[in-house]
Amino acid sequence: MSRQWKFLTFDQTHVRTLSQRLNVSPVLAQVLSARGFTDVEHAAAFLDSKLTELHDPELLPGVSAAADRIVAALKDGRLITVYGDYDVDGVTATSLLWHCLKLAGGKVEYYIPHRMDEGYGIHEDALRSLHERDPKMLVVSVDCGITGVREAAVAKQLGLELIITDHHEPNATLPEPDVLVHPRLAGTNPAYPFGDLCGVGVAFKLAWAICSRLGDGRKASPHMREFLLSAVGLTALGTVADVVPLLDENRVFVRYGLKSLCERPPLGLRELMKVSGLGEGGPRSAEDIAFKLAPRINAAGRLGQARLAVELLTTENPERAKKLAEYLEEQNKMRQTVERRILKQAKELIEQHPELGNREAIVLAHHEWHPGVIGIVASRLVELFQKPTVLLALNSGEGTGQGSGRTFGSFNLLAGLHACAEHLATFGGHHAAAGLSLATDRIDVFRDAFCQHVSENHVVSAHDVELRVDAEVRLADLNLRAVKELDRLGPFGRANTAPRFASTRVELAEPPRTMGEGGHHLSLKVKQQGTSLRAISFGHGDWADEIAKVKGTISICYAPMVNRFRDRESVELQVHDWQPD
Repeated sequence: MSRQWKFLTFDQTHVRTLSQRLNVSPVLAQVLSARGFTDVEHAAAFLDSKLTELHDPELLPGVSAAADRIVAALKDGRLITVYGDYDVDGVTATSLLWHCLKLAGGKVEYYIPHRMDEGYGIHEDALRSLHERDPKMLVVSVDCGITGVREAAVAKQLGLELIITDHHEPNATLPEPDVLVHPRLAGTNPAYPFGDLCGVGVAFKLAWAICSRLGDGRKASPHMREFLLSAVGLTALGTVADVVPLLDENRVFVRYGLKSLCERPPLGLRELMKVSGLGEGGPRSAEDIAFKLAPRINAAGRLGQARLAVELLTTENPERAKKLAEYLEEQNKMRQTVERRILKQAKELIEQHPELGNREAIVLAHHEWHPGVIGIVASRLVELFQKPTVLLALNSGEGTGQGSGRTFGSFNLLAGLHACAEHLATFGGHHAAAGLSLATDRIDVFRDAFCQHVSENHVVSAHDVELRVDAEVRLADLNLRAVKELDRLGPFGRANTAPRFASTRVELAEPPRTMGEGGHHLSLKVKQQGTSLRAISFGHGDWADEIAKVKGTISICYAPMVNRFRDRESVELQVHDWQPD
């Protein structure tokens, strides 16, 4: 039931200084202190981060040469094709660069590979087809290509000008396109100040460099500057969806991008907000992007055609935008149905074959699974079993399996696949998530090799399973003003999580109950020394009976949040764990 709670340390004198000097609540000051903000100036800068903190795009390795080539192609009237990936990061990166080049008066198109028919990355056949269509075309990849050594060589052989922009983990051998843009290229001096940009973050920096060249060489024209300010919204969308650390530039992108998405979203995104339940107000938080907008955009690539998601973000036709948003909504509902079925089948496989669940990692395969959805289910299994997980969708006709993996704790998933490369046809990704393909007759030997590598290279530490708690507080400390003020620490996501608190000797004001489809979620009303608050726990409806059996008080670990309903605001707790006192 309960995980290890690790309370962060803080200095009470320092907390008082921060609270007084910054004019913030003691609750916020304690979180700042516990998270290592040791001086007032540093804390103030974090709370009030500005767009001016974005790094000069010219520092990004390869971006100057790429921008020069693209501007030259614009001036020569050449066709430019943006070649993007099919996830939210790739879709937003493709749309952003397309908008930029279109506003600059360019001839621009986009190409998104089909997830099932072509798979991830740049493809030889696609490059040959593009070259055949227009040998003078310039192809610019976004969010893909860093492992495309052979594909870059094919482009060079064809005489097709190719610029690769990416952020994924490079292999030992780099591709050799005409220009390579990547925030973590080895040997660049000086190194780019922030290596954790996602694909759309790299695309934004490239667009910024292009706009500067189209202006006076240093600053964009007023028209293109307005574009960049609005493009921060698309950048935020892809940044949250790609689960990169929300620190440094990424945090700035999301902080100001949320504002842009509310004030001036693209036409199609406005329609998507309506069908997702966000209405005209737009997303208030990174969570709104992660749980409402991103899944619907991703659904196009998972089950259908990701090109339609790019069309949604680029169309200027109101009727078309409405139809595309409705289509993505239906695709997302279908994705949820497929996801539930695959998760059920995966659990049944482990129940029927306990040896598959008892190993150091979980590797499962099934001929009925959809390759576009197994990555989400792999994440669910990681949460359930706390092990690295790889799921494989089998294509019986071709004798192959297409897989998706997710890591647990500090285990480097991509390194694990590298160690098993002899058994795989293709693979790629990063530390936390990866894709792969292999012949079906290699699944068992791959499972053995992968589990062996995990056993030798990953020891589950307390850090992997512990819950970090920023502070122990009284429920009375969590008034509406204090909880709203905590938002200044956001946007929240990977590496910058929402503040998590603990309260002890908490009573139940009402019996616990379940809610949602199938009683999947938990609803509580808790009280402590005269203060009562509503609490929920997503995916933990099974806790209701356990909590009801407790005689006496409990301790809860939770994130406070503001619940907004019919123009009324109240504090609500999102419970992450609990234990009897």
